Amino acid sequence: MTFDPLRIAEHIHGHLGWLSAAALLHPAILLRNPKRRAHLSVLLATLFPTIVGAMGAALYAPYREKVKQHLFIDAPSIGLLFERKEHLAFGAIFLAWAGAAAYYAAIGAEPKLGAALRTFTFRAYVVATVLAIATATLGTVVASVRTF
Repeated sequence: MTFDPLRIAEHIHGHLGWLSAAALLHPAILLRNPKRRAHLSVLLATLFPTIVGAMGAALYAPYREKVKQHLFIDAPSIGLLFERKEHLAFGAIFLAWAGAAAYYAAIGAEPKLGAALRTFTFRAYVVATVLAIATATLGTVVASVRTF
């Protein structure tokens, strides 16, 4: 077996994708209690999937060049799953950032607005977790069919 940096980066990206789902779950669990503080959890749960998403974006050009056409020829339905995976990943990252923005905005807000922002934060991280799990699952399916 030869050393292929793209294949290694793809594997790392996939593993970190699953860890991102776990990281997003942490503030969702903590923030079930609207009075709970979770500054570090919110920060890390937002940054981690963002970095993993950036890694995926960096892998996209080589993927398009070396894998995408063959994947769509061999298994078009799996190729479409990859396209959906990208959208779900973007949604998870977007909701993590929206949840973080709401969480930090709630800190200085008046009580009624702060409670609404905290509720939104909790829900944003729950949905981001679901999207991240779906993304990681689809990524695993795609990688089992075709890889670098």
